[in-house]
Amino acid sequence: MLKNFYRKVGFGLSLEDEVPQDPLKWAFNQLDQVPLFTWEGKIFSEKEMREKFGEFIYADRKILRKKYKNNNSRYKREKNKLRYKTGQKFFENNELTIRHNEAINGKAPVFERFWHFWGNHFAISEKDYLAEYSTGPYQREIIRPNMVNTFEEMVKDVTTSWCMIQHLDNSESVGPLSRKGMKNRNTINENHARELLELHTISPAAGYSQKDVIQMTYVMTGWQHKWDPKRLESGDVWFNFEKHQPNEKTILGKTYAAASKRELYNVIKDLVHHPNCKRFIATKLCRHFITDNPTEDMINPVIQAWKKSDGFLPEIHKAVIQSSFNHTRTTKKFLKPETWSLQIARMFGLNWLPTSEQMEYNFKTRPTDLQRKIYFRLEELGHLPYRPQQPNGWSDLQEDWISPELLIRRLIFAKGIAFSMKRTEDHLQSVIEKNFDNHDKIMKRIKVQDEKIFGFNAFGNKFSIIANSPEMLKV
Repeated sequence: MLKNFYRKVGFGLSLEDEVPQDPLKWAFNQLDQVPLFTWEGKIFSEKEMREKFGEFIYADRKILRKKYKNNNSRYKREKNKLRYKTGQKFFENNELTIRHNEAINGKAPVFERFWHFWGNHFAISEKDYLAEYSTGPYQREIIRPNMVNTFEEMVKDVTTSWCMIQHLDNSESVGPLSRKGMKNRNTINENHARELLELHTISPAAGYSQKDVIQMTYVMTGWQHKWDPKRLESGDVWFNFEKHQPNEKTILGKTYAAASKRELYNVIKDLVHHPNCKRFIATKLCRHFITDNPTEDMINPVIQAWKKSDGFLPEIHKAVIQSSFNHTRTTKKFLKPETWSLQIARMFGLNWLPTSEQMEYNFKTRPTDLQRKIYFRLEELGHLPYRPQQPNGWSDLQEDWISPELLIRRLIFAKGIAFSMKRTEDHLQSVIEKNFDNHDKIMKRIKVQDEKIFGFNAFGNKFSIIANSPEMLKV
């Protein structure tokens, strides 16, 4: 039996989980519908969070900076109060709690793994307080529902989302021949167009040129958020015709007639059907779930599923799962810190999440350490999922996560958890037997006669050895 498979595509099996009779059917059944959140606490909407963001930036930029321009210490104190009032130090923690609850306690761990993948593929890097107010709801309300849609629809919704437009500065992009551009001599901003081509769809392997980037930028001019004098740039997304570059555009050798806001949708349709897009995304999926260097026999079935289903994501996901299943015995994948920690939590029954009652926030005082616990733990591991440093997201490659420092952090993390565990070695053995094909080899490392070898907190040291064993780090 391929026990490792449940960790390769999910977060392993808890002792309460039934061992599936058919592993592939178990995985496939999780991909056709968006599972409801099991989190019982408050889930703030994207609209609510933008209201809080708008309140923060307006009060900071237009009131506090002006009012306390000659008193920096007072300005800092009042800004901190504003942070509590608008939930700046709370919302990200709440989103992480929801995210981790679904991984640890949810009924569709395979779906959650794909959700984490797509959130990282369409990454929002750390800027403009997006991690605090916007990244979480963007992944919940834009990425998650589209996982049972086509890739084309997902790209459309991601590209025109408030969070992505803010992240990549598209509101600042003005066509030079547009009404606004001719009047004020504004210019274009290439960020969004470049990332759409480079990171989200066809990749540089498609051979696009700087001229193609400029033309793509022209297509995207006019897509912006509404400016509100009392909320600044936190308004809804709309298409501003007065900023849009007129006339036809040529991208990758194809000329697109002027069609106002439809231009972007027309180009996206061609980008997602480009052969390089299929290969680029299929390779990334296989790299995430199977191995750092996926082979053609891993990638091609995913591409074929894409072609056959016209980019329907559940079918693409099932092809990835099938390919992963076929290569479970022969390939290993080094786990990123967040995935590794969530597997530990789910398998060993370590529900370290705050309860919904504990996550209730008064918007007056600093969030408690308990409310911020998940953030602190991820920060210790060097992997805050809503805060990648670059727009290409967190790396999936082992070489970027295997430094001595990052491995030591995992050891410290595991030891810290073990101190609070009320478990026995029998419990450890049961978990290992359920989730690992080579469980005897793993348990042999801690089955020694002389307990003195493990020193003070012997159980904690044994658990740390298991948590950081090669079998746990790579699946």
